[in-house]
Amino acid sequence: MRGTEHFKQAIKSYLDERAKTDELFAVAYVKENKNLDDCITFILNQVKAMANEGCVGMADDDVYSLACHFYDEDIIDIGKPVNCEVIVNNRIELTEEEKAEARQRAISQYQAEELRKMQQRKSKSAAKPQETKQTEPNLFGF
Repeated sequence: MRGTEHFKQAIKSYLDERAKTDELFAVAYVKENKNLDDCITFILNQVKAMANEGCVGMADDDVYSLACHFYDEDIIDIGKPVNCEVIVNNRIELTEEEKAEARQRAISQYQAEELRKMQQRKSKSAAKPQETKQTEPNLFGF
């Protein structure tokens, strides 16, 4: 998934959750004249304006508040589409069960790799025939 698509999905997930827990926002979130693509364009234009003022990054909460602001306002200047790639910094938290499962998978992969290496070494040594020492005839040895 491209960064911008990942960004779009992150914004949508946040807004969906917010609409479930905030009744006032839920009303604004379903406005007919609002859509996610325009929301993303609005956010990108706001970030671009901030970048011109020296800002180089934003906290998640700042980005989410821009998304909420877009839906809260009835009349808002979206701006022109911005051609850019967005990098989303998500930290994935694994449960203890998922960590144990991942650890076990890694151990199994390591064991399989070591076994394969051992088998390759054995097959190389088995493939080489034992050299038998042949004596060459010698004129003086008769």
